[in-house]
Amino acid sequence: MDMSQPEIPGSLGQTTLKLFEAAVNATSNGVVITDHQQPDEPIIYCNQAFMSLTGYAYEDIIGHNCRFLQADDRDQAARDILRDAIAKGEHCKIELRNYKKNGTLFWNELIMSPVKDEQGNITHFIGVQNDITGRKEAERALKSEQEQLEQRVRDRTYELEVNEAYLASIVETVRESLVVLNQELMILSVNDHFCQFFKLAEDEVRGKRLFDIGRGEWNGPELEDLLRNVLPSNNPFEGFEFDNTFAHIGRKVLVLNARQVTLRGKYQDRILLAIEDKTDERDAEQRKGDFVSIASHEMKTPLTSIKGNIQMMQRRTEKNNDGDYAGFLEKADRSIHRLEKLVSDLLDVAGLQEGNVVYDYRRFDFDKFMRDVIDSIQVAQPSHQIIISGETNKQLEGDASRLEQVVINLLNNAIKYSPEASQVHIYLSVVSNYVKVSITDYGVGIKPEDQKKIFGRFYRAGQSPGNFQGVGIGLYISNKIIQEHRGSLWVESNEGEGSVFNFTVPVDRPNIS
Repeated sequence: MDMSQPEIPGSLGQTTLKLFEAAVNATSNGVVITDHQQPDEPIIYCNQAFMSLTGYAYEDIIGHNCRFLQADDRDQAARDILRDAIAKGEHCKIELRNYKKNGTLFWNELIMSPVKDEQGNITHFIGVQNDITGRKEAERALKSEQEQLEQRVRDRTYELEVNEAYLASIVETVRESLVVLNQELMILSVNDHFCQFFKLAEDEVRGKRLFDIGRGEWNGPELEDLLRNVLPSNNPFEGFEFDNTFAHIGRKVLVLNARQVTLRGKYQDRILLAIEDKTDERDAEQRKGDFVSIASHEMKTPLTSIKGNIQMMQRRTEKNNDGDYAGFLEKADRSIHRLEKLVSDLLDVAGLQEGNVVYDYRRFDFDKFMRDVIDSIQVAQPSHQIIISGETNKQLEGDASRLEQVVINLLNNAIKYSPEASQVHIYLSVVSNYVKVSITDYGVGIKPEDQKKIFGRFYRAGQSPGNFQGVGIGLYISNKIIQEHRGSLWVESNEGEGSVFNFTVPVDRPNIS
């Protein structure tokens, strides 16, 4: 027999033998025929494709039950299905893990059908086998990828849930009221602090326009304009002060900040409104201002009287040529002068706070003004040489007496805070339509955390009061004066390396509407 072209068993009948044999050997699917009339269903025929598929030779196959292809991997559910179908003489289609002669696993799709004789008795089974290893590997890879994707989705979902819970816990512990608005300024959500602060339940405000909650306390064209401009042009606002009387909680001073919500491209049609209560802080500032104003005015009259009496005593001492008391009276006069300066500064603070300071704007030669101020300070402060360089050649429109306060404050500070140095430098220049003054000292410098605070009322940088006396209002007054002139005052400093205080003032007074 030609082993490369196995023959169909003669028991199937000779009439169709040649035609059947040609067809079976031409197919790329493996074909086996088992004899159902013999014990253990032995293989009596296989085609060339079956041998190529399994790697076994013809003589290794004939007479064996098909189970030899599963090797030791017999615990497969599909085998039970096949066994049951053979027992019942039924057609079946299953997928099995088979193994080639070299031990390589391949997946086999087996279609098994019974062959019956003229009396209807099953004589044989024909099995058609197809190698579906590629398909199974693709399915396995797809399943693995799907499982990985599902795991990533689960991980991401868990991460989002954790992040959401984390953010929610932060939102709920923030000591500010938070409100989320849509583009129609309807309230979508609020945090617990909002409900507790305004004494409102969440269901009382959710779904309502901000301006319709309570008794309409939020109504205000300026606030509405600010909020309506947040989304269309992504125009956030900060520090808007809102002073009103609210139901249940009375008068409150609130500072509002609002911005568009941007969460990875989502929720861009929403506004986050943060509300900070500044009532106590503003009331404390008002009480402090009232105290400063009252105390300053009350001290001014007795100081004038004391100064007059001391000057009278100085004249009498000089007339009587009484040197024993002259030194004491001179020290008292200097102390009174310092106290007068303090009272004057305190009155300025009170006036600036209340907006009662009057400015006298006139044209003057700025370079000459600076030289005159420096000359007067140089006489009073001989310990440091004040060196001026640069020029502006500008006729400035401003309040010379108020700007003189600024220069004196800055120069006195430069000298006071650089006790080990001997010079202070001033540089004059023109920047666009502004004059610029830079005052450089070589002293103790200012810590970074103090540089933005030193222009506040009564704030003193972290220096020892015993070394540098003062109450921390000179820079506050100077900053207010420069702001009134529509200029800017700032500092550049490194701790231990000195400071440079700069201010700019426009040459021409801007039109203020």
